[in-house]
Amino acid sequence: MRKNIVAGNWKMNNDLRQTKSLISELKKEPYTSTAEVMIAPTFTNLWTACEAVRGSNIEVIAQNMHFAKNGAYTGEVSAEMLKCIGVQTVILGHSERREYFNETDAFLKQKVDAALENKMRIIFCFGEKLDDRNTDNHFNIVENQIKNVLFHLPKDSWKSIVLAYEPVWAIGTGETATPEQAQEMHAFIRGLVLKKYHAIVSENVSILYGGSVKPSNAKEIFSNPDVDGGLIGGAALDAKSFMAIVNSF
Repeated sequence: MRKNIVAGNWKMNNDLRQTKSLISELKKEPYTSTAEVMIAPTFTNLWTACEAVRGSNIEVIAQNMHFAKNGAYTGEVSAEMLKCIGVQTVILGHSERREYFNETDAFLKQKVDAALENKMRIIFCFGEKLDDRNTDNHFNIVENQIKNVLFHLPKDSWKSIVLAYEPVWAIGTGETATPEQAQEMHAFIRGLVLKKYHAIVSENVSILYGGSVKPSNAKEIFSNPDVDGGLIGGAALDAKSFMAIVNSF
């Protein structure tokens, strides 16, 4: 049975003091949900965050990683480096990594393989830009992003895959896909996995929605049958807002 997940992507926000403070506030908030709770602080604060969440229901995850085990990759972090401090899950393929750091499907495929080799769980992101949706090309874009990076994997690897659909036009813009648009795309994605693999795989993979989710719209979005949670940006930086979204389940 697939899991409900709410993951907060902090992006390049929160210094050490702010990281400790936000985690402290999160731990004080009521937790009435059935969903897994994840937060993704910056690399410099991952160790502190891992220590701070001990004894709570919160998992600390990474925003990115490199595919190499080690070597001359200045500024990069490997899967082994993440695992040695207790990080077991990594976000890969976020639209901002694709857009600003030119991460291609081929590059992301290497990252996915490296994460799986290190027995990490992956939140794999994908989604269309506004022009793609306006020209009715959004299904093709999403299909290619998933196929190019994930469809070489054996069935067993999908136990470690979480999918995150993020319409790029709805990230940090205040715009949100309607619940109907989210469900339509999530059902399409689950159908792709079904065609390639098996009903067991497609029915057990969690598919998250990412794109301006807020306490005011989370319950309606999450109520769709193929939406299993959210990858949350701005609202994850406020403890009350984030936990209100978590408690929408």
